[in-house]
Amino acid sequence: MEAALFDMDGVLVDSEDYWVEREREELLPTAVPDHDVAVSEITGMNYREIYDYLEAEYGTAVSAERFERLFEETANRIYREDVTLLEGTHDLLATLEQRDVPTAIVSSSPHDWIGIVLERFDLEDRFTTVVSAEDIDGPGKPAPDIFEYAAATLEVTPEACVVCEDSAHGIESAVRAGTTCIAYDIDAHEGIDYSQAHEVAKTPAGLREAVLEQF
Repeated sequence: MEAALFDMDGVLVDSEDYWVEREREELLPTAVPDHDVAVSEITGMNYREIYDYLEAEYGTAVSAERFERLFEETANRIYREDVTLLEGTHDLLATLEQRDVPTAIVSSSPHDWIGIVLERFDLEDRFTTVVSAEDIDGPGKPAPDIFEYAAATLEVTPEACVVCEDSAHGIESAVRAGTTCIAYDIDAHEGIDYSQAHEVAKTPAGLREAVLEQF
């Protein structure tokens, strides 16, 4: 393998714990109050695409502008106040750098949100590149486009990339792109089918070990 690609939410920081709660209790009831929408339907998607999905599938009770504003306000609270960095992240990135492995964040979140995490946890110079769904001219996860774009940015093939993902949409995206996907099994995602992933890690140490075994 030649490169390591990391989702941000749920893999680098424990934001999915907070997103699941806020989406279930605040965001989804506001957007689609007449429907009981499972959080798993939208997890891993770009928040602007979430609105389009909800509008197409259920019809929404709020405008796209209000929905996006609510998401942005929630994101600011989560990334600035709530999240913690996955244990051992700096050590993992240092080891990959020592082994000359290029790395990337590949996230459905916009660059503004990613930037908060990078600055807060002193990660601004730790990745070779940072890719957001904002960067691609195509659909976000679960489509493969974002991982294909990230691989091209690092000048490697998708088949030469190891991807760390936690959501069903993210795993599907990585597998469809042809990468080797390591799924990180977190409590926030109940009942996810990890069978598409090549390997499943259940602890931060297990995730680090699974990644380093590929290089």
